[in-house]
Amino acid sequence: METLILRSYRNSDALAVSQLFRKIYGDHYAQPHVYLPRMISQNQVGGRWHSLVAVSGDQMLGHASLIRDRESRIAELALTVVDPQSRGQSIATRLGQQLLIHAQALGYRGVTIKQMTHHPYTQRMAASLGFQNTGLLPDYAPSPFGDSAPETLILGYARIDDYQRPLPKLKWPDDYGKFMQKMIDVLGSRDTASPWIGEPAQLEQRWGRYDSVLEALDEGLLRQLQQLPAHWLISIRLRMTQGFDSAWCKLSETGFVFTGLAPDEKGEGWLALFHRGFQPKALTLHCPQMQFLHDDMQRRRLKTP
Repeated sequence: METLILRSYRNSDALAVSQLFRKIYGDHYAQPHVYLPRMISQNQVGGRWHSLVAVSGDQMLGHASLIRDRESRIAELALTVVDPQSRGQSIATRLGQQLLIHAQALGYRGVTIKQMTHHPYTQRMAASLGFQNTGLLPDYAPSPFGDSAPETLILGYARIDDYQRPLPKLKWPDDYGKFMQKMIDVLGSRDTASPWIGEPAQLEQRWGRYDSVLEALDEGLLRQLQQLPAHWLISIRLRMTQGFDSAWCKLSETGFVFTGLAPDEKGEGWLALFHRGFQPKALTLHCPQMQFLHDDMQRRRLKTP
């Protein structure tokens, strides 16, 4: 058997990488660029993807990438696939370890990862790489396995080179005291919130989900959110700063459920995750904090009229 080699992506790898995604996921992978070798190479040349591959002889056995945004100091570890016949060799973990080293060399201060809840593999890999799970993304993307129900994902965060991203000291609802204390134990805390960068309110639509990023929530904006169609799946990322506890209560009263935290990819702080309109489902998760959030959001959804 030929030696397994981990190396940087080459333009000549595009077709083999595309074929590997198709072999594993058929036509169901949510990122369409993987089905066009030209787009794979274009993303690499343009610096949006920074990939490593695992090869043995002329066989493409694995791929993983840092997805990069020029406006952010955070990259995402994503697009990880391993040939089913080569599993059990820790290929995904080894690719991830090398890419975290690359992220440091590229000047990033943190890396995120979105883990599948359909199976435990990516959850265990993220834990072995040192990611701290911070939040759930309910019904986030089409299932890569062709299921009719969308895939709920776990958001993980790993800091690079001991760069600190502490949480602001705020008042939390009692029901989430243990969860938030766990986050503070890992991430630390500070007295003030980080400065906001970018537009005060954003709203985008993707895969039938409406994603909103908000600097603050006032009464006028809350009324406008309430008037959005009831059948919409809405995801809110709200800045964590003074007055946050009041905004939390108001969102909860209007049917939004807290599902954890996400790093502010344009700034230095954290955003709280709230969702409305997700479908009920039973999940058994690797991380006890994420299991708590999942069970809590299912319970609160059932209480919502």
